[in-house]
Amino acid sequence: MHSTVREIKEEEYALLENFLYEAIFVPEGTPAPPRSILSLPELRLYVDGFGSRKDDTGLVAEADGAVVGAIWARIMDDYGHIDGETPSLAVSLYREYRGRGIGTALLREMLSLLKRKGYERVSLSVQKANYALKMYEKAGFEVVDETEEEYIMLRRL
Repeated sequence: MHSTVREIKEEEYALLENFLYEAIFVPEGTPAPPRSILSLPELRLYVDGFGSRKDDTGLVAEADGAVVGAIWARIMDDYGHIDGETPSLAVSLYREYRGRGIGTALLREMLSLLKRKGYERVSLSVQKANYALKMYEKAGFEVVDETEEEYIMLRRL
């Protein structure tokens, strides 16, 4: 299956809400939360007004003629927040497209793009049990802090 990574278009910003919902880690055997969880202020941070700040950066992956994944970064006081100079990352794929290298391709392209834009580092937050943790480690992210359930990870660019 072939996929391509490209910059997100303004008319696709609304898709980020779907990908934010898909990014919520649901442990095996646990029911997914209702979509209404997206109204929580700590989740709205990721998508509200996306594209309106100079730091907002987004890419999407296309496969089978549709957008199947997204990665986006913005400077925000979110779960993975480090400081006011470091963008936080969110990455998400529709479940049926996971495990095919698409997330890795999105991540690789975003790291390159952020470096070209002059950022020195990027951060993210990931649940300790999330299968994506291995992808972040392979991409050079290091744990800089943790809570009981999550790691805060940082990668220098």
